[in-house]
Amino acid sequence: MPAMLANLLVQLVNGLADACALFLVASGLSLIFGVTRIVNFAHGSLYMLGVYVAYSLTSRFGASVAGFWCSVLAAALVIGALGALVEFSILRRIYRAPELFHLLATFALVLIFRDGALYLWGPEDLFGPRAPHLAGAVQLLGHALPAYDLVLIAIGPVVLLALWYALTRTRWGTLVRAASADRKMLGALGVNQAWLFTGVFFVGAFLAGLGGALQVPRMSANLSLDLDTIGNAFVVVVVGGMGSIPGAFVAALLIAEIKAMCIGIGHVSVFGIDFSLSKFTLVAEFVVMAVVLVLRPWGLFGRAQAIVRTAAPADRPLRPFSRNAKLAMSIVVIVLALAPLAADAFPYMPVLLVEIMIAVLFAASLHFIMGPGGMHSFGHAAYFGLGAYGAALFLKALALPMEAALVLGPLIAGLGALVFGWFSVRLSGVYLAMLTLAFAQIVWTVVYQWDAVTGGSNGILGLWPAAWLASPVAFYYLTLIATIFGVWVLRRMLFAPLGLAMRAGRDSPLRAEAIGLNVARVQWVAFIAASLVCGLAGSLYAFSKGNISPEVISVGRSVDGLVMVLLGGIQTLTGPIVGAAVFTWLQDTVARQTDYWQALLGAIILVLVVAFPQGIAGFVRDRFAEAQ
Repeated sequence: MPAMLANLLVQLVNGLADACALFLVASGLSLIFGVTRIVNFAHGSLYMLGVYVAYSLTSRFGASVAGFWCSVLAAALVIGALGALVEFSILRRIYRAPELFHLLATFALVLIFRDGALYLWGPEDLFGPRAPHLAGAVQLLGHALPAYDLVLIAIGPVVLLALWYALTRTRWGTLVRAASADRKMLGALGVNQAWLFTGVFFVGAFLAGLGGALQVPRMSANLSLDLDTIGNAFVVVVVGGMGSIPGAFVAALLIAEIKAMCIGIGHVSVFGIDFSLSKFTLVAEFVVMAVVLVLRPWGLFGRAQAIVRTAAPADRPLRPFSRNAKLAMSIVVIVLALAPLAADAFPYMPVLLVEIMIAVLFAASLHFIMGPGGMHSFGHAAYFGLGAYGAALFLKALALPMEAALVLGPLIAGLGALVFGWFSVRLSGVYLAMLTLAFAQIVWTVVYQWDAVTGGSNGILGLWPAAWLASPVAFYYLTLIATIFGVWVLRRMLFAPLGLAMRAGRDSPLRAEAIGLNVARVQWVAFIAASLVCGLAGSLYAFSKGNISPEVISVGRSVDGLVMVLLGGIQTLTGPIVGAAVFTWLQDTVARQTDYWQALLGAIILVLVVAFPQGIAGFVRDRFAEAQ
């Protein structure tokens, strides 16, 4: 027992060092969001670049104490300047676009930054030098504790105090707090908001870069740091309370210490069943976030009024397709029905079209709750994955026919939404989005670790269609029918009483409640309906690929769905169809042109965001009144 206790204490001290980096990244993200209201998805990329830049500088100049720490500081300044440049050259142009389009633009930057790092530093993990005079270890309870970790533990509170002083004792801090409270009033007083925003972006990016640079002696520089880091940073910001720097500090400590405690304890036995707590670290922060948001939706240090439902800008009333629109849709369906006739000339075409149609189902179901429903989801891939794994388990574990598995698979997604949606619809805005992300990560972790049922990281293999669907053309027609059916059902529901109630709850929740509508219940039903269609997309995906893995529930797939919806236009019914088709086609086409296809794809998305801030379909609708 003493040995176990000593190990636990050492792990808790290590957790304090991890909390430092987490706090630096999260404080920068919280600062940027509090002032500009931009959900900066590229903030994790700035952290990643901070690690890479610090690796290059410390490898060359870090032999001495002064050289090492000056290199760390220089790396943070470089990243701060990069953040200011991004705000000045790109984000400043789209501040007036819908808020979710900021997410799309910063996601494009993620792709560009990742391939930029790949070009400059290569794909291998890079290990930087140790900090001079801090390469040794300190003995603590018989365990060796890196001396560098003790320095990191001290840096966190120092940065917290510096931020507190800057925000409460300087004119810049007064302007930042004023901008967070009322940007319009600040502009009316004659303050140059443009340069204030640039300055805030510089400070936020500097903190992200500093957090990355300080990790060089502790971890390798690699290309996966961006998405891993931004997920954790979002969790810390939401748990602590949006815009609260002290909240970010406390949340970082809480999450890092819970992870450290799980590692230190290792295993526990409950009623004779052995549980590995070390595996719990994969999802610990998301479980903490889910619990906090359910019990205290505004975060530990947030304000209670942050959860008040606000009315979204009212969209144009939905109307049935015009004659021209119906003609255009009929032509599209006819072309898709005749497309396999060209399979001999273009063998890959049926496969690509199947991927596009599955993406259309996925994006249409997400748009159903985001556009008309007004519910932002960052974890929609959970229901795609539940549908895929549900179909696979019905086929493999229960030995049901492929046809039955395909139909029953979406029911598993519906059951997941029945549980997760009940909690999610009680929140709104970014809090709802982050809770959906938490549930998606919990599902991913269960799938990843439940080797006996889901196959773990290897997934499930041998998911082939029935004999009559063995040919690509036959499966193509099945997918076409399922896609038309799924999109038609979603559209019919939008013109039914459910759709009218959804839009009422989105546009004016207080009035909707006043006339007797239970907005949360309506949103819950919509959540379940969308998950069933998304689960159908997952079932089709499983049989189209022949195998599945936990990747189908990853954060990246949820982000892809968001990109599709936003690219097409969130306020148009055809937006998700156009966005899914364009994004999937671009992803496939660009990937075959260059090794750096992600950067090229990101650049194309940026151009589309700047040129069509309402989305492609939204732009067409605004130009041609007949488009829907």
